[in-house]
Amino acid sequence: MDTSMTESQVLLNAQLGFLDTHLALIHIPLEVYPFFVQPILRLLLHNDRVDIDGQLNTPQRPWMFWHPFVNISITPSECSVVCPREQAEKLFMPVVDKIPPLLRKSVAVSKEDYSVIMIGGEGLEAGKRVLDLTSPLALAGIPIFFITSYYCDFILVPLSSRSRVISALEERGFVFEADAVGEAGHMMNPASPLVSTRARKDSIGSFDFPLAVGTPPPATVPELQTRTFKLLRRNGISPKADPNIELVTCAGIKDSTASTSAVNFSQGKLQLGISKCLTTDPPPKFLSVTLTDSESASLTLEKTLVSHFFNDGEDLLLGKDGPEQVPITLDLKDLPLESTGIVCGVASRLTDGMKGRIGDIFNMSYLSTAKAGHVIVYMDELEEAMDALGQAEQNGFGEH
Repeated sequence: MDTSMTESQVLLNAQLGFLDTHLALIHIPLEVYPFFVQPILRLLLHNDRVDIDGQLNTPQRPWMFWHPFVNISITPSECSVVCPREQAEKLFMPVVDKIPPLLRKSVAVSKEDYSVIMIGGEGLEAGKRVLDLTSPLALAGIPIFFITSYYCDFILVPLSSRSRVISALEERGFVFEADAVGEAGHMMNPASPLVSTRARKDSIGSFDFPLAVGTPPPATVPELQTRTFKLLRRNGISPKADPNIELVTCAGIKDSTASTSAVNFSQGKLQLGISKCLTTDPPPKFLSVTLTDSESASLTLEKTLVSHFFNDGEDLLLGKDGPEQVPITLDLKDLPLESTGIVCGVASRLTDGMKGRIGDIFNMSYLSTAKAGHVIVYMDELEEAMDALGQAEQNGFGEH
């Protein structure tokens, strides 16, 4: 990464665009995960579809996925699936209907459809990148889910809020470029969205977390940070980390110069490795797989799971020997699905708390799952990150 680039240059390089998605978000408790292994494998492995003429279509490149966006995450608290609504109805709902009633009630499928913003381009500082991307939406009262992959960042927003999302980002300095049919498609950010701290005056929709009567929406990121940690405190939520869960973020290698047969063979080995990870007994403690129709598979997984890949992932997984990472988890199951500002509030606290302690760069990524948020930091930054969040508890939790 070229650390000589200025922050404004980095933000100029960030290409953002809406993907054509109608996604469902599925929460699967770990105790019922075994019932859903088959539909998860079908979602991942059946990478083709039949068109209206009955012809079998496959992606343009073997390492690409057919659907624009899919994420499957297994964490110590849940299994979380983001997939097209059609696939949720076809693959997962039949299983939900067949499991015992008491278990059936524990599975949750979002009624709201989600759209995805894909953020390409490099970020100079990962922690600041998360903050810059989420703050405009948090201050606009728009609930989001944030997922960092090896190649890109993704923001899931309610499909019904798309116009509000565009307005919020444009007001904070992002500029959309119209696509071929004249709708907002790709956009770039010519200036940090944190330059302006003007509050939006849009009314809070039914999907947004309701603020207390008479309480205006937060006008600045610091105010949002304070409110976020007060909300977490009221619900008994505190960050937890298990340093024994050592993660690595990697991706399937893609080689445009290799023969089709060689690429197919490598893709088969990658799919086999992912399948073995998903079917381990007991299930993995932490595994997140992101698939798109533009890049190869991205994985954040326990380092021990790399052994399930052919030859320990050598010549198969890009970045597998990177530094160890650790997840810091916030269990959000007691918060409404539509709660707003959590990602931004946590990212801002960490960005503030880590300044001047480990240098100018803080390497944070974020994984939203259906019922939790996971901040992923390097192992050697874990203690300082937890201290920063602990300081937020002392500062924000004591106010009423």
